[in-house]
Amino acid sequence: MMNGMEKSDSVIVAMKPTNKGMSVPAESVERRAGPEGNPGSQSTRRTQGRGSVSQAVDRIRQFVGREPRERLTALLHHVTVDALRWAFFELKRDAAAGADGVTWRMYEEGLEGRLADLHERVHTGAYRATPSRRVNIPKPDGGTRPLGVAAIEDKIVQKAVMETILTPIYEAEFLGFSYGFRPGRGAHDALDALAVGITRRKTNWMVDCDIRAFFDTVSREWLVRFLEHRIGDKRVIRLIIKWLRAGVMEAGEWRDDLRGTPQGSVASPILANVYLHYVLDLWFQKKWRSREVEGDAIIVRYADDFVVGFQYKEDAERFLSAVKERFRNFGLEIHPDKTRLIEFGRSAMEDRRKQGLGRPETFDFLGFTHYCTKTREQGKFQLGRKPVAKRMVRTLKRIKEALRRRMHESVRDTAQWLGKVVDGWLNYFAVPTAYRYLERFVLRLKRMWLLVLRRRSQKDHSTWADIARLTAQHWPRLEIRHPWPDRRFAVRAGVGATQGRSRMP
Repeated sequence: MMNGMEKSDSVIVAMKPTNKGMSVPAESVERRAGPEGNPGSQSTRRTQGRGSVSQAVDRIRQFVGREPRERLTALLHHVTVDALRWAFFELKRDAAAGADGVTWRMYEEGLEGRLADLHERVHTGAYRATPSRRVNIPKPDGGTRPLGVAAIEDKIVQKAVMETILTPIYEAEFLGFSYGFRPGRGAHDALDALAVGITRRKTNWMVDCDIRAFFDTVSREWLVRFLEHRIGDKRVIRLIIKWLRAGVMEAGEWRDDLRGTPQGSVASPILANVYLHYVLDLWFQKKWRSREVEGDAIIVRYADDFVVGFQYKEDAERFLSAVKERFRNFGLEIHPDKTRLIEFGRSAMEDRRKQGLGRPETFDFLGFTHYCTKTREQGKFQLGRKPVAKRMVRTLKRIKEALRRRMHESVRDTAQWLGKVVDGWLNYFAVPTAYRYLERFVLRLKRMWLLVLRRRSQKDHSTWADIARLTAQHWPRLEIRHPWPDRRFAVRAGVGATQGRSRMP
């Protein structure tokens, strides 16, 4: 089978674990004593912390590999002062402060004493999570996305627990088609897997799914049950519950909706992955694809965004009905307006032409619009990808606003700044089949910049020749920076990529 899991098949799905039974120790090796705090440079302590974290991760990973069915009952001792120190230095130094107003720089003063006190509170149960500061970010559809800015100590503890405990446990559990917020995986890995699945498999129908307000509607009770499948250390579970119940501060008032995870927190991505691992991934892999589907089926999930492809329309329709019911059972909802079933794939173009229906519809995933096209030479099916038009418009709008603020700055400095913007755009969107859309973006950006320059004063005589000269000097060359998906995917997947041991959807 092409669509593999990269893990053992030991997890029981969506069942409340028993409260009885013999506990099994998480590892057979006792924790090494940490450094005694000998005087030394900050870089030396950071190096020691990194080594300590690495050792803890390796021990947990080895145990999970040896005992795929056992719960880990001794975990919190891995959260050492070294681990907390490492977590602190991994945080962004210029990140916004939480509700307590303490910044990274402020916490760094007297760091060793602060970390020792935090470590003691974590291990004695005296640690209390601080409510997150609510920040509402505008969304493209006119709404807002609520983000929670955690306090610095909560960030430290969450980072330490996530990296030393949760990540090594669940990286052995997560399936191959899950890509979001995982080590060594990024958005382009998910895009490559989807492209290869559509082009290599018999995919004719796509279900483009959207979960309504996922982070706000996660059931905390179910999340804790899922975590307890593998984590038997009650102290770790209590820590996570403290984060979930900390609530938010908004306009000076504390509030807790009694469900959801604080989007924007350090631990939120992996907790979201754990939730959807049990609610969606295992259900699709073990039950739906293996028992309910008549033809081929593929799936790619990146955090709470996922698309599913089917060979037959009947399979796609039954899946869409089943996943709605499945999500309702766990407090989630498939967005009725943003979820679509479309005819898409190798035979969709020909089938729709015969029926007089025009070109196949498109769908958006991870910033790219996916569309059906053909190769120029042989006229064979080819998956096309281009930047989502609305995203391009929003980006140009933000750049225009920034250009107006920088109107009277040095033209050379502005050219260098725009060059960095174009470079970042190309780093993500410069994929095969997208070249002409990148040309349009750059051309519109040049026109916009010229108009802004000419509005500086009535005496400004900037010309296209000036723009061409400045962009030639300070902008990156317009070129495709990503290889074809099948080539990169084959390199990363390695031998056996089509036999169920790969990252295939």
